[in-house]
Amino acid sequence: MTSESAESAQYDGRLRDLEAEAFRAGRTLAEHGEQLASIRDQQRTAFGNIDSLADAIGAPGERSIARRLEALEGAVGALRETQIEHGRELQSHGRMLEQLAGAVGSLVEGQARILERLDEIAPPRQD
Repeated sequence: MTSESAESAQYDGRLRDLEAEAFRAGRTLAEHGEQLASIRDQQRTAFGNIDSLADAIGAPGERSIARRLEALEGAVGALRETQIEHGRELQSHGRMLEQLAGAVGSLVEGQARILERLDEIAPPRQD
């Protein structure tokens, strides 16, 4: 095997590795995107349930206003904690997506450099 073909084979292998890494990174990005969508749906549901929450506390006259307010305060506190946790998860997923996007960008740049180098080593045939 000539040194050019050995070098070309080496670049081919590296190119396949980069493509596989880019594919895995893309799949991870998609998974995180799905998780973000799920969290957003949960948040919409939580906000949509506020009316149901008021109904669950009870109708006027069933309990004193103070007891109804206490129940509402507890439910709103739980909702707030849920929203805070979802916000943290969204931030975490956002950071992960940014890191993965940077990694994919680096992989694409590396792939472009390898392709340029391959063209220098073994230019495409002009049939």
